[in-house]
Amino acid sequence: MAEARDQLQEPAWVRWALIGAAVAIMLLVVVLPLLMLLGTAFGSGLDVWLAAVRDPHTVSALRLTLITTAIVVPVNAVCGVFMAWALTRFEFRGKRTLLALIDLPFAVSPVVAGLCLVLLFSPTHGFFADLLNRYDLKILFATPGIVLATLFVTFPFVVRELIPLMEQQGSDEELAARSLGANAWSMFFRVTLPNIKWGLLYGVLLCSARAMGEFGAVTVVSGNVMGSTNTLSLHVEVLYKQLGGEGAAAFAVASLLAGLALVTLVIKIWLEARHGDALARSHRRH
Repeated sequence: MAEARDQLQEPAWVRWALIGAAVAIMLLVVVLPLLMLLGTAFGSGLDVWLAAVRDPHTVSALRLTLITTAIVVPVNAVCGVFMAWALTRFEFRGKRTLLALIDLPFAVSPVVAGLCLVLLFSPTHGFFADLLNRYDLKILFATPGIVLATLFVTFPFVVRELIPLMEQQGSDEELAARSLGANAWSMFFRVTLPNIKWGLLYGVLLCSARAMGEFGAVTVVSGNVMGSTNTLSLHVEVLYKQLGGEGAAAFAVASLLAGLALVTLVIKIWLEARHGDALARSHRRH
């Protein structure tokens, strides 16, 4: 075993060169831009940063971002769990097609997803235009449209974390629970859910980060109305264009958005440190 391991070892200079290249790329592509953003955001002083963050339009954008995330994440979590359960526990016609459709939001540009929603829910020429006008419902350029666009983009994150985990675990424990008289709901809450909870939480974190930072699909369906339909990512763009990239407000709001993402990253790192084995199993692919 030791000899085989030694044969697989690259020369020291190769290992250090690869490690150095990886670190250099991460510093250049990820760390340096983030540090530049934070330096620009706080470069004019804490008072300027606080003024930009406390601006009513920024507060409105933050509120809409958090509301959208609070709606999207639970919906995706519930749908992801039951879809993963169906796909890993049952055989049915069209299963491969459904698995392929789950990955569609990864393959399709978010802008295309937004345009699809326009074709469906536009009050003038959308597929549901008559229904929307009859009942005076507003989807586009309102919160429902933003939620639907974010749902589409973030849908695969939870289910794709759970499918390989549930396939690896198998159904033996669930079958044992049913044979002992447990009903479907008792089996799910006492057997299935405890076994997938860390993978589920990991998927929820990824979904949350993606929902808070979504831009492409949302910008198509929101209308970019400041104080009304602007999320944080859209608000950053508006501020940047208004100030021609010179003002600190856009970078201050961008740092707030980055801070939210860093919170999810810290939680992710903590989960990996505390429950690394369970999370690693959730990442295995067949």
